[in-house]
Amino acid sequence: MKSSIILVITGTLLILSCKQKQVKKDKEISAFQVLTVTPQKVTFYWSHPATVQGENIVEIRPMVAGYLENIYVEEGATVQKGQLLFRIKNPQYDQDILTAKAAIKIAEANVNTARMNVEKVKPLVANEIVSKYQLDAAVYTLQSEEAALAQANATLANAQTNLGYTYIKSPQNGTIGLIPYKVGALINSTNTDPLTTLSNTGNIYAYFSLTEKQVLGMMQRLPGTTMTEKISHIPPLTLVLANGSTYPVKGTMQTAGGAIDPGSGTTTFKAAFHNTLGVIQSGASATVRIPRTDDSALLVPQIAIYQLQDKSFVYKLIDGNKVISTLVNTSTTDDGNFTVITSGINPGDRILLNGLNIRDSTVIKPMTVNQDSIFNRMDRNNNQ
Repeated sequence: MKSSIILVITGTLLILSCKQKQVKKDKEISAFQVLTVTPQKVTFYWSHPATVQGENIVEIRPMVAGYLENIYVEEGATVQKGQLLFRIKNPQYDQDILTAKAAIKIAEANVNTARMNVEKVKPLVANEIVSKYQLDAAVYTLQSEEAALAQANATLANAQTNLGYTYIKSPQNGTIGLIPYKVGALINSTNTDPLTTLSNTGNIYAYFSLTEKQVLGMMQRLPGTTMTEKISHIPPLTLVLANGSTYPVKGTMQTAGGAIDPGSGTTTFKAAFHNTLGVIQSGASATVRIPRTDDSALLVPQIAIYQLQDKSFVYKLIDGNKVISTLVNTSTTDDGNFTVITSGINPGDRILLNGLNIRDSTVIKPMTVNQDSIFNRMDRNNNQ
């Protein structure tokens, strides 16, 4: 009986010993990569949605009324300055030229007749056969007929100008837009729709808006005493197209609106880009990215950040190597691999790089990671 009791006690002790070993094993401290945050010189970006417009967009409208006789270009065609676009037919302008030319011939004949009268009266006056009054009258008649001739020439010039308006030519280089009218349509200068639009997209402008707070924050960091001087110190801007690709040509920031809109509380700016590749069309949507260089930014890898209900957090180590979730404000960099933490942690703080789903107050074994090695590895990956 005593032997049985001893065996039971021994077995129980063995089971308890195994359980204690298992509990001890479960409580072993896990190792995590830890980064000590130090200030870095970095360039990050503010992104703003923008609407693209050509350097110059012209509505092509008729100066005279008539029927659309010919269309010499197609929609979307690239045209040069002075190229013929449309021909308007109006017989009245042809008739006006014929009438004006006939009036000129009559006026010229009248001038010649008046001149002959002057020449005829001059010797008579010299010989005192007729009075000087008759010569003065002949001279005045000549002057009147010369004025009538000048008026006839002006009428012809006006008729030729009107006829010239029936030939509509391109005022600049550009791209033809939609043409809402067909051959035979009756058009005039009061039509609601223009004949077409002509967009010069050799240079394009991306228009975007900044809030009053954003403008003040930006301008206070820039040297200069005027808005123009301050903007001139902004580094070249980047344009991100609708498909997510980055346009390779950099742009410059310029003012577009001189005041804050009281309704929206924003000010409009524009970014100017040379459209050397010809891929940007007027009316397109894009994103303007304004760079900002910070000599002492707290730069961390994106993997160290986790999101919860639209807020950003990191796991920070406190005394005793305990982990605590910390709310941070961030700004992304150009490559998307790093994040600039603008508030929430300080230089010298330690954060986890691979601590997703870890509980607060968990004690860990830190594995210190060299910051330079992380940045160099990221740079190599970006350059491949």
